[in-house]
Amino acid sequence: MRSVRARAALGATLVVAVALIGAGLAVLMVLRANLIDQADLQAEVAARDVAGQLATGTAYDDVELDDEEDHPVQVVDEEGRVVLVSKDLRAVTGTGTTGVTPVPTASAGATPSPGDDDDDGDDGQDDDGSSPDSGEVSSDDPEFSDGTATVDRTTADYRFAAVEATTRDGVTLTVYAGAPLAAEQEAVDTVRGAMLTGLPVLLVVVAGVTWLVTRRALRPVEGIRREMAAITASEDLARRVPEPDSRDEIAALARTTNETLTVLEASVERQRRFVADASHELRSPIASLRTQLEVAEAHPELLDLPGAVADTVRLQVLAADLLLLARLDAGEKPGGGTVELGALVREEVSQRTGDRIAVAVEVPEGGAFEVNGSRGQLSRVVGNLLDNAQRHAEGSVVVSVAADGRGVRVEVRDDGAGVPEDERERIFERFVRLDDARSRDDGGAGLGLAIARDVAARHGGTLTVHRAAEGGAAFRLWLPRPA
Repeated sequence: MRSVRARAALGATLVVAVALIGAGLAVLMVLRANLIDQADLQAEVAARDVAGQLATGTAYDDVELDDEEDHPVQVVDEEGRVVLVSKDLRAVTGTGTTGVTPVPTASAGATPSPGDDDDDGDDGQDDDGSSPDSGEVSSDDPEFSDGTATVDRTTADYRFAAVEATTRDGVTLTVYAGAPLAAEQEAVDTVRGAMLTGLPVLLVVVAGVTWLVTRRALRPVEGIRREMAAITASEDLARRVPEPDSRDEIAALARTTNETLTVLEASVERQRRFVADASHELRSPIASLRTQLEVAEAHPELLDLPGAVADTVRLQVLAADLLLLARLDAGEKPGGGTVELGALVREEVSQRTGDRIAVAVEVPEGGAFEVNGSRGQLSRVVGNLLDNAQRHAEGSVVVSVAADGRGVRVEVRDDGAGVPEDERERIFERFVRLDDARSRDDGGAGLGLAIARDVAARHGGTLTVHRAAEGGAAFRLWLPRPA
């Protein structure tokens, strides 16, 4: 049952089985109720027919009992004595009495039939010429009961209706008339048998169809699984899983998987380039420093101490940049403290004593420019932007802080050559230096802007470059205010 197909087939089969069993029971109950209602109606009609004859004065021996086999009749008086039964009725249950032999009573045989002559020779009319009072049949709903009757040695189940009738002599009789339940039982048994026979077949069909449909629906998933296993084994991230032509969830899964593979491939490729570029950048200062040390060992008087210190500092800065990028790539989150960007910019500029161009600071007095984040990382961003401006400016570097919508904007402008429009995204890639900044001594390793954008993104902000009013580049750092 670990297979999705098996679980789906079993689940569908169980659901259908429960639904069919419930529906079948409901059908049987409704069918049985309808058939019993029909039997009740037949029994009531037969009982009222006999009760009507007795109420009009028909003698017991003259009562017409039609269809005695289908509608057995038993009549009892107020004292529970049987006064009339169907001719072939041998035994009965469910009527409150089991007697099948009429008991002679004062009224039995003495109830005159309509039209018989009285002893005084009248014609059945009273002295005033009117007919004698007739009895009545109860208009109340009859009482129904289940029972059995043996008619001509055949015992069967019946539904009995009890109707009361009052004769002209004031005698109250209860007429029990039955209707057979054989047709109801046969119909219910037939339907039940058909259901019991068809249910297993239907469940087998449902299970089979569900299995086949699920198998066909999951076939693309198997293709995706095989391709992912092949990609894992070959480590070839350029491969992609097959995408079905359908527009269902499996097609969406395949597309998402391919998108994930694309992002993963780009990430791995970026890491490879990063390692290669880092190795290349580290090789030069290390080789230069080693050369200077070897020359100094052989000729101490030729030691270029300032150059060795510069190469060491460059190695230190490059190692710090690589370490920061590694932490950012690992998903390091900025601290949750509050940073006042106006004060941070003033502090950063005040510490830059070796800049060749004085930095002009534009921060409105009394402004509150607070953001959430790491003070150290944001200070690094501002420093990198100022370093970039110092390398390219001709005579002016300006840094400004201002409110911008729901955030704070820090802008660093210079009057240099600016950044060509088609290069404004590429300069934020790692180890990228434009043609006029190829010198490693002057242009750096090409990590400053990449670090600045990564830090901005980790803080929920953005870093973009535009053309400055002074003619050079304007780098705009936007960070959201605290919620």
